[in-house]
Amino acid sequence: MGILPLAERLAKRALNRSGVHSRWVDTSVCRLHLYDAAGAGPLPTVVLLHGIGSSALPYAPVLQRLRRRARRVVAAEAPGHGWSAPPASALTPECLTTAMNELLDRELDEPAIVVGNSLGGAVAVNFALSSPDRVRALVLASPAGACMEQAELAALLGTFKLRSRAETRAFFARLYHRVPWFTPLVAGDVMRMFARETIVSFTSSTRCDHAFTPEQLGSLSMPILLIWGRSDRLMPSANLEYYRRHLPPHAEIEEPEGVGHCPHVDDPRRFAARIAAFAEGVLARGAGAAAPEAAVVPAASGVAGERAVPLEQGTGQAAT
Repeated sequence: MGILPLAERLAKRALNRSGVHSRWVDTSVCRLHLYDAAGAGPLPTVVLLHGIGSSALPYAPVLQRLRRRARRVVAAEAPGHGWSAPPASALTPECLTTAMNELLDRELDEPAIVVGNSLGGAVAVNFALSSPDRVRALVLASPAGACMEQAELAALLGTFKLRSRAETRAFFARLYHRVPWFTPLVAGDVMRMFARETIVSFTSSTRCDHAFTPEQLGSLSMPILLIWGRSDRLMPSANLEYYRRHLPPHAEIEEPEGVGHCPHVDDPRRFAARIAAFAEGVLARGAGAAAPEAAVVPAASGVAGERAVPLEQGTGQAAT
């Protein structure tokens, strides 16, 4: 067993001991795993969705902080990721959408704050389009799903083909604000992870026509917070501009310093605080309070609405 699988087992055990329950849900695609935590706060259920090649475990520091602020926190794992079973056939974008929509439709008993990073952001948008009554608000961190030229999409998907430890380190440098100290220890495990059939079949079946249309993005009526870290070197900047152009005018867009493609790993404390603050604002406006004017925060201060704080390196794996 490699270092990363062992760390995942230990992290899962630690979450379970802290009162975060592991559960499996059967869908028409495969059996999916989720972490389900009862919370102690007044905010609605928060759902956390990860990216390709990752799992729910890198969200653990965010999940634990949000438990203090929300009634419930759910971190779901995609087919063939984490502890979820792989699909019987290839994992395609259509297969992923079907599985995750079924799981969320089945699990949510109230409109939720749905948080998605990278591919998890695209999953969140798809769920909001199919079940808008179940989404109280969206928080999207460097979401996938923007329309791209074929060559640009091929280049992005090519970054997941890791053939050496040097390529793995370069990949981590594109993901995070700072390359995690443990990168050399897990490089081999990450290479093997991205070589799995589930990942290869997904990247091979992803096409430009899977992107969201301007009309789809513009139709999202729920509150939206889009966070795109200034240290994100994985997604092309044109993807941010696509979302900026086509999300509805009420969407809030922030470009914080000090975080990259995965803010839940680069700075989990600040990311959790921003999610909670946004959710509180959503509830206040829903109760009849006037919507606040967007605050202009100097770039050096990090995520809008938060003081600059030292980065906390989360214990997670590659998340894209």
